Amino acid sequence: MKTVAIVGTLDSKGPEFAFVRDILQGLGLGTLMIHTGVFEPTIPADVPNSAVASAAGYDIHEVAAKKDRAYGTEVLTKGMERLLPALYEQGCFDGVISFGGSGGTALATAGMRQLPVGVPKVMVSTMAGGDTSVYVGSSDIFMYPSIVDVAGINSISQKIFTNAAHAIAGMVNFESALPESDKPLVAATMFGVTTPAVEHARAYLEDRGYEVLVFHATGSGGQAMEKLTAGGYFKGVLDLTTTEWCDELFGGVLSAGPNRLEAAGRNGIPQVVSVGALDMVNFGPYDTVPAPYAGRNLYKHNPSVTLMRTTVEENRKLGEKLAEKLNAAGSPTALMLPLQGVSMIDAPGQAFYGPDEDAMLFDTLRRLVNRDKVELVELDHTINDKAFAQAAAQKLIDLMSSAPKQA
Repeated sequence: MKTVAIVGTLDSKGPEFAFVRDILQGLGLGTLMIHTGVFEPTIPADVPNSAVASAAGYDIHEVAAKKDRAYGTEVLTKGMERLLPALYEQGCFDGVISFGGSGGTALATAGMRQLPVGVPKVMVSTMAGGDTSVYVGSSDIFMYPSIVDVAGINSISQKIFTNAAHAIAGMVNFESALPESDKPLVAATMFGVTTPAVEHARAYLEDRGYEVLVFHATGSGGQAMEKLTAGGYFKGVLDLTTTEWCDELFGGVLSAGPNRLEAAGRNGIPQVVSVGALDMVNFGPYDTVPAPYAGRNLYKHNPSVTLMRTTVEENRKLGEKLAEKLNAAGSPTALMLPLQGVSMIDAPGQAFYGPDEDAMLFDTLRRLVNRDKVELVELDHTINDKAFAQAAAQKLIDLMSSAPKQA
């Protein structure tokens, strides 16, 4: 029998979670009720809040005595990060579902994010209509808008909860094993303006027996690639598109965080890195560009995306950051520089053509990259030229072929 973990504050929302429990049991599924509230539950819990708090090193009675909701949420969130993946590893459940507002969502998704990719995860939330990145992170959590607050069973919530219960039931009941493949996995990073490069490289690698997983460099994409790389999924990383550093350093909306470009180096995974789309910082619609950037070279990519050309000084900082990350790598690493342009629109006659900006980026990297640790390859091509992409792919094959075998 498949089992669904139901995570929630059973002290304040007991009837709502009991409703979902009964639906799932009626569908022939087992349930594992995990209590994440501070106080005593109003319905039976299979995993008490004391176990959640204890997983984080706290006593639930001491937590409750403080009568501080923020503190209690913090403690139980830490507990869920540790307890939920442990329960999954023990085979206690096959999928997980939760319902809540901002607090309940933060609490439940903290644990969900620690589960492997592919484990069914459904979060019905009042927060699902806005920016969900803080809850989803680099995971594969399905966020479902609750429409109304998770407060009682009414004509709307009854339908939403029922649909969500059937969704998680379908996920766990119809889960199929991934087809086994003996092809080595390679990660690659892509943006719209580096698509030709990655497509050329992907075809080249696949023709030589590799399977390529492409990650869109939109913040969450880079985070997902880093997480899977750290998990040992890949034999090599073709990180052609490092544009997320523009957003991290200069306030754009697609940052992958300060640990981008670390996982391969830390885990001994061969990597070929390039400077794809370092000519642009990403913002939303044109009128959302921060006031300090008024007057800059802005490009309306579409009604929802505005790009800003990086300056000479910003390219110096980008070069310094990439050199810092690459010099810290403990894996076979090559840096490939496309001397004729770093994106589709960094070319003669295009909106972001910037020889001076690119020269600063390249010169900074030449000056700061430790050649004893990082192989520097310069080619007189744009990043999207087939010759550049295939050279980068072949370089990764060479690094993977000569790298020590992973234990």
